[in-house]
Amino acid sequence: MNKKYNIEPAVIDVLKSGGIMLYPSDTIWGLGCDATNEEACQKIIQIKKRKEEKSFIVLMDSIQMLEKYVPDFHPVCYDLIDLATSPLTIIYPTAKNLAPSILAAEGTVAIRITKDPLCLALIQTLKKPLVSTSANLSGDPHPTCYNDISHEIIAGSTVVLEERLHEKMTTPSKIIKIDLDGTIKVIRK
Repeated sequence: MNKKYNIEPAVIDVLKSGGIMLYPSDTIWGLGCDATNEEACQKIIQIKKRKEEKSFIVLMDSIQMLEKYVPDFHPVCYDLIDLATSPLTIIYPTAKNLAPSILAAEGTVAIRITKDPLCLALIQTLKKPLVSTSANLSGDPHPTCYNDISHEIIAGSTVVLEERLHEKMTTPSKIIKIDLDGTIKVIRK
C-alpha cells in the first residue's frame, strides 16, 4: 500500500514561512517545521514547553540529502539505512546548514531517512528536511492517535494534516549513535 500524496501548496507555504505542522510522521503524531528555520524550531520549543537544550529528530528523504547536511559520518551508516526494516534514527557526530536548536549540546544531530510516503512527499515538495518531534507537551506521553493530542498542541499548530486521523501510531523509532570511528551505541531499542 504505497499511497502517493499530493501535498497542498498551502501546506508548503506554511512551512516556508516558518509555520508549524501537526502531522502523522512515519512513527507517531508529530510537530514539524522546516529543519533549517531556527524561528520555526523555537516556536515548537515554545508550543511543547520544552527545554531549549533538548535536540530534535530530523526527517530526510534520501542518503543524498543526508550527505548535504552531515559532512562526515562512518560508512556503516549507509548499510544501516539500507537494511533498516523499521524506522531507525541515527545520531551523527556533526551537521551543517540546519537550525542551531536542531543540534544537541555536543553538536550531534539525530536524523532518520524516512520511507513513509506522506513524509517523503512533504520533504520532496518542500525540498528541505523536516523536524519530527512528538506532538505532546514536554514530559507528557506521546499521543497514540490524533484524538489523544492536547488542545494546546493543536492550537499552537499553523496547519494540521488530516491524513491518517484515526490510525493508531504507537512506536517511536529506534535510536542509535554512530561515532566517526564506527562505535555504535544503542540509545532507544
